[in-house]
Amino acid sequence: MIYDIRLRILHRYQQPAGVSRHMVRVLPRSDGKMQRLTAQLIEILPLPNERFEIADFFSNRVTSAAHFFAHKEMEIRMSCRVEVYAPPEFTDTSASTADLAGELAGVVDMGPESPMHFLGPSPLLLASSEIEAFAHASVDPFGSTAGQVIQLGQALHSAMRFDAQATTVETDPLDAFRQRGGVCQDFSHIMILGLRALGIPAGYVSGYLRTLPPPGAPRLEGADAMHAWVRAWCGASQGWIEYDPTNATLASTDHIVVGYGRDYSDVSPVIGNLRSSGGQKNEQSVDVKPVEPGQ
Repeated sequence: MIYDIRLRILHRYQQPAGVSRHMVRVLPRSDGKMQRLTAQLIEILPLPNERFEIADFFSNRVTSAAHFFAHKEMEIRMSCRVEVYAPPEFTDTSASTADLAGELAGVVDMGPESPMHFLGPSPLLLASSEIEAFAHASVDPFGSTAGQVIQLGQALHSAMRFDAQATTVETDPLDAFRQRGGVCQDFSHIMILGLRALGIPAGYVSGYLRTLPPPGAPRLEGADAMHAWVRAWCGASQGWIEYDPTNATLASTDHIVVGYGRDYSDVSPVIGNLRSSGGQKNEQSVDVKPVEPGQ
């Protein structure tokens, strides 16, 4: 599947920012295995005094930008074309959770793909006894690791409602769980905590999702948004699988990966600091458009 993606993020400051430095993670990954970028452009306005491109620890693509002059707003525009390859048909070859513990005990690699980074607490995710109890009650304790991932994702999807007004980006996962409502970030954070409580390494995936309008309705430009889902390590044989608890499905060609991390803090689209006073207003729009054959 081939997509053209456009994103616009606008930050308006109540008082002009004198100095600012930001890290921007909005460009899809390009590994040649799951997906491949064929065109890309990131614009930052006003033009920064410094700008460079790097890869972070988890191999996510990052644009670093710094402004050394007063500015009342910062706009980020990203456009790209990306090809997403169809994953192989899912087959459960994962270890049991008992065997998974033994495999993890033998892991010595601490590179970015190591499951050891995704077992314990992370900056935004601390263990919760309530979420742990929900996770244990939702899965077959004697089932396979991949089976437990899917069971927990389905249970969370049934227990939670999608509500864009229920939470903010700062909402604690336990608060979202207790009110049984939130957005994809909340669904993903709760599922990650549940999987880690089961002894399954789990991380956060930031990306884009193609959304389809109701039958007969026109597609709305800019109606899409950045999305989040979960990846879980199911043993050496299965490796990593990705599951979207918001939509109760394994990730597919509708899911375009931007970044991998332990939680949202590792893959926030824009993070940084600025010298200013007062608040700010943010706007974001995303458009994910399938490319017709021959275009």
